[in-house]
Amino acid sequence: MAAIAQTSAKLSLQAKPVQQRGNRSTAVAGVSQKAKSVSSVRGSAFTGSCNKAVFATRQNAVASRRSLNVSASTSVESPPQSYKDLNIPPGVVTGDNLMKLLKFAKDKKFAIPAVNCTSSSVINSCLMAAQKANSPMIIQFSNGGGQFIAGTSTASEGAKAAVAGCVAGALHVRALAELYGVPIILHSDHCAKKLLPWFDGMLEANEEYYAKNGVPLFSSHMLDLSEEPIEENLEICKEYLARMDKIDLLLEMELGITGGEEDGVDNTDVDQSELYSKPEEIHEVYQALQPISEKYTVAAAFGNVHGVYKPGNVQLTPSILGNSQKYIKEKEGLEEDKPVYFVFHGGSGSSREEIREAIDYGVIKMNIDTDTQWSYWDGVKNFVGENEAYLQGQIGNPEGDDKPNKKYYDPRAWMKYAEKYTIDRLMVAYEDLNAVNACDL
Repeated sequence: MAAIAQTSAKLSLQAKPVQQRGNRSTAVAGVSQKAKSVSSVRGSAFTGSCNKAVFATRQNAVASRRSLNVSASTSVESPPQSYKDLNIPPGVVTGDNLMKLLKFAKDKKFAIPAVNCTSSSVINSCLMAAQKANSPMIIQFSNGGGQFIAGTSTASEGAKAAVAGCVAGALHVRALAELYGVPIILHSDHCAKKLLPWFDGMLEANEEYYAKNGVPLFSSHMLDLSEEPIEENLEICKEYLARMDKIDLLLEMELGITGGEEDGVDNTDVDQSELYSKPEEIHEVYQALQPISEKYTVAAAFGNVHGVYKPGNVQLTPSILGNSQKYIKEKEGLEEDKPVYFVFHGGSGSSREEIREAIDYGVIKMNIDTDTQWSYWDGVKNFVGENEAYLQGQIGNPEGDDKPNKKYYDPRAWMKYAEKYTIDRLMVAYEDLNAVNACDL
């Protein structure tokens, strides 16, 4: 936790400037949404030294790119032969490089694990697992996780604390990710309508970072408006995607409801029919978002449930995803067999066969939270079990009443166990997701 705070203070939303691509602006100002319905956008304004000519050039470029997005899937490009062909540098991946990576995952039929992180130790566990697997990793923060990173005494600050914690976590990742030699995606998890101030705060941090560095702080963010009518869900997503596209951010949206309970959101008693998305609904998402930007993914519901369950207790129907891909291809007259990038929520307790079937249908990301929470605790539990006699006081153990125990109760000792167990669990996830050595494919 201290490492995150130090990183945040040191970097203060600054990073080594990078060369901007094309006619990217030097600054993008925030767009505020109406608090209740988020139904209107005041517009965006370029700040800094950007003049009207640059503004017009950039707007034309964005409009041109958007006009191509609708037909982008009508032809099938030859996939790269190997990961090296993508020319993606190690570290945090954003924008076009992110889309290249996700398309590569879809073409090569692997998915990337996404872990909710609540401390610098959990973050480092993910980075080390990615390095060991030689594969991409998605490090993500929930609203509650961001608040925890900011410090439990800041809880009364609400969205402000959650934003600060997530930004601090993101800066920590950016300071270290390149050292691990693999691509890292920075993401935020479920954001319900009531949490939109948190989402807005993170977007403002991204816009500030983009103005200074030419890239966003995060790679992507998730809006979970699945509890709202689909029309409202899509309208809000459209407004945010238009804003996010200006600074190369990807939007993950949710359609249908993921069952179970996670991070204070309890869907254990929802109508079972809500756990399964319909192809027609996923097509509506495609029609609404594709004209704006290709940078979006869909967390469709196919029976998946948050939490941990014995195999067989969760009735997954991955074929919903495959049927939806076929439906959209037919309706839109596309050559691309899998035009949608799907996300798998509630992966704990799923069988390897179900996971890989979902990947065959276009899943490129799977969330893993419950299992990594357990693995972290399991490491601590086993450390205590193995060294119990050395953890009863600062001095005195089986080797003598005057022998010190500092090397056993030093947080680094038991946190290493927690990290090791988490890395081991994530290696299983990489196997499940066909993603071991993805950077050598």
